[in-house]
Amino acid sequence: MQQFGFNQCAHDHYLFFLWTDHGLVSLLVYVDDILLAGACVEPLQKVKAYLHHLFTIRDMGDAHYFLGLEIARKPDGIYLAQTKYILDIIADTGMKEAKSIATPFPAGLKLNSNTGDLLQAPDSYRRLIGRLLYLCFKQPDISYSVQQLSQYLNHPCDTHWNAALHVVRYLKGCPTLGLFFPAANTLDLHDYCDADCASCFDTRRSLTGFCIFLGKALFSWKMKKQSTVSRSSTEVEYRSLAATVCELR
Repeated sequence: MQQFGFNQCAHDHYLFFLWTDHGLVSLLVYVDDILLAGACVEPLQKVKAYLHHLFTIRDMGDAHYFLGLEIARKPDGIYLAQTKYILDIIADTGMKEAKSIATPFPAGLKLNSNTGDLLQAPDSYRRLIGRLLYLCFKQPDISYSVQQLSQYLNHPCDTHWNAALHVVRYLKGCPTLGLFFPAANTLDLHDYCDADCASCFDTRRSLTGFCIFLGKALFSWKMKKQSTVSRSSTEVEYRSLAATVCELR
């Protein structure tokens, strides 16, 4: 791809960019699956012809489904969802008959390492959290829940498992929820950040959460634990703001 003129993304080595006279062309590759995106068909056809010259490829046409991601193209924009992926999670966890709930995490629950009895089958917990981590690709509303639950993969307890099932019950109530990227949009950046001071009982470190909009389109978000223990709530907020600014750069 670099020989063709693409530049590899520094943050995601599976993503490549190419600037052409017709605008930006993006290429995402995962093993033998490739997703091409651009504002004009002509440069996309040239990339596909180049790849077909090197390898035998199969052109699947307009993208509708890619690695569990459902893509719906409309005149007013593009809608991304993972409905089938969510329904598979619900079925595999045996929650098809469970009642849905309105919140992605139990209200007031603070997890720690010694919050219950160790699970006898921890692999089920690890597999579920792994699937939820992939779901965070387009589901910012569960970012906090998954960040909390992913800290206890080594020694999960029954309380962690119940909290994970709580997330599944939440997803059961909104399986079609997704992201919409409008065709008519501005290039104005808006970012929002917040912090939860000393919220981790095990390390006393704080959490930082932020989301970034391009116009009306949400395109970046993260929930992570701060790298050091802060001495005041003011320091926590400044660190959260700094993390958001670094993401914008």
